[in-house]
Amino acid sequence: MLLQKAVKSGVSFMKTKGLKVEHSSETSVVHCGNDVELRASLVLDAAGFSKTLVEYAGDKSYSPGYQGAYGVMVEVESHPFPLDKMLFMDWRDSHLDDAPAMKAANAKLPTFLYVMPFSPTKIFVEETSLVAKPAISFPELKERLDLRMKHLGIKIKNVEEEEYCLIPMGGELPIHPQRTLAVGGAAGLVHPSTGYMVSRALSTAPTVADKIVDALDSFTGKEGTRKKAVSAAEADRMAAAIWASLWPEERLQQREFFCFGQDVLLKLDLQGTRDFFDSFFTLSDHFWRGFLSAHLDLPNLIKFGLALFLNACPDAKFNILSKGVTGLPIMLGRVANAPFYMSYD
Repeated sequence: MLLQKAVKSGVSFMKTKGLKVEHSSETSVVHCGNDVELRASLVLDAAGFSKTLVEYAGDKSYSPGYQGAYGVMVEVESHPFPLDKMLFMDWRDSHLDDAPAMKAANAKLPTFLYVMPFSPTKIFVEETSLVAKPAISFPELKERLDLRMKHLGIKIKNVEEEEYCLIPMGGELPIHPQRTLAVGGAAGLVHPSTGYMVSRALSTAPTVADKIVDALDSFTGKEGTRKKAVSAAEADRMAAAIWASLWPEERLQQREFFCFGQDVLLKLDLQGTRDFFDSFFTLSDHFWRGFLSAHLDLPNLIKFGLALFLNACPDAKFNILSKGVTGLPIMLGRVANAPFYMSYD
C-alpha cells in the first residue's frame, strides 16, 4: 500500500546498489552498480549501517558497541509461557549449570531470553546480548538458546524462521553537517543504551521530510523542471539546516547521556546487570519508559540518573560509581560542548 502511494506520487524505484556519491557545487551524483549514475539536488542515505555514502571523521572514530541476537520462530509440542504476556530480559542462568565453561562466559558477558508466544504450540524465542564490544558470536548465542530450550523442556517440531541480528550502538555520529543526508541507522539514530531505533526514526521522518521540502523550495536555480542549488554555499546551507533538524543540540546532549549509559553497561557482569535492571524497572513509568523510548530531555535524564542511583541496592550503587567514574567527566564535557569528537574508551 505504501509503495503504491509512493508510485502514484511520482516516486521512482530502482534495484541497484549505491557505491559512492560525489557532490558538485550545484548537484550530486550517486554512482551505482552496472555503471548507473543518478543525479539529484539532494541525496539521502537510508541504507542502515553500510557507511557507504555518509562520511565519518575516520575509521578509528567509529567504535560502537554491538547488540547481538539469535532468534527463531518455532512450532513446539508445548511451552510454559502465558499466551497473554511477552517475556523480556530473563537473565537467569540455571540452564547453564551442566555447561560450566558456557556459564563462566555468560557470567562475564551475559545474555537474556526474550519470548513472544503466539499459541500453545508456536513461539518466538530469542537470545540477546544487550551490548558487547566486540559482539558475542551468533554460534555462541545459538548454543546458549539451545541450552535454554532444553532446560525448559521445550521440544521443537519445526523451525519456521531464523533471525540473526547485529545492531551497532553508539560510536561517533556521521560528520554533520555534510552534503549527504541520512535517516535511520545511517544517521546514528539507534539508542546507544538499548538498541532501539524504529520509534525515533518514524517520529523524526516527518520533520526531516519537511526540512527537505523547505530546502528544495529555497533553491534558486533550475535544471528543467527541477530546482537546484546555484552554488556550493547554498547547497551546504540547505544540507546543514536538514542535519540540524535531525540532530538539534538537545538531541546531541541526550545521546551523550545514553552513550555514558552504554559505557557503564559494557562493564557490568551478570550479577551487576541483574542488580542494575532490578533498580531500573522499579523506577516510575515516566523514567524507565522515557529512557527506553528516548523521550526524556536532559533535565529529566539527570533526574532519572539520580533516581536510579538512590533506588539501587548497595552493590548496584558501587557498580554505578566504579564503572562510571572515568566516563562521567567525559560525558559532562561532551554535553556542555556538543557536538565534538572524543572516545569513551
